[in-house]
Amino acid sequence: MLVAGAGGGAPEIVNIAAMEPYWRFTAVDPSEPMLDLTAERLNADGLAERTEVVLGKVGDLAAGRRFDAATLIGVLHHLPGDAAKNEILADLAARMKPGAPLVLACNHYVYEDQPLLLKAWSERWRRQGATPEQVAFRLGKIREAADPPASEEVIAAFLDKAGFKPPLRFFSSLFWGAWIARRC
Repeated sequence: MLVAGAGGGAPEIVNIAAMEPYWRFTAVDPSEPMLDLTAERLNADGLAERTEVVLGKVGDLAAGRRFDAATLIGVLHHLPGDAAKNEILADLAARMKPGAPLVLACNHYVYEDQPLLLKAWSERWRRQGATPEQVAFRLGKIREAADPPASEEVIAAFLDKAGFKPPLRFFSSLFWGAWIARRC
């Protein structure tokens, strides 16, 4: 299984490995500090032998490699512009076997176009104990550090262009959505 954007501890590897004791993983991330956190977690959980850790982008992997499945969780909305989004999805598709599933999860919608969802996000943080200043800071950080796809239809178009069948959304909460799409 290819895990793109695996930095920061790779919880998807830890969780999936607990359910599938024979699966092997390739964890890819371009951030060395984030990938270091992943390597530490994999070592602590006894998963280092089952996981190849690769510093770089999906496109850096050998083009002839083919994976049985892939994940791209919490990454797409951080890539600036459509070209970067199209690139990572095309690179994933090029390294997946036909019919292989991709689990994609990211924020979608232009934040300012969804004031009700922004208000709900703010209220959720407030109810979790955030001060008004902390809420304002979080909203500012989100706006400066993300470029989410504008809609679910845009995500479907990105996936289609990359060589995936139409996605099935299986989760949604405010701006966050998760889909499964199979490689054509």
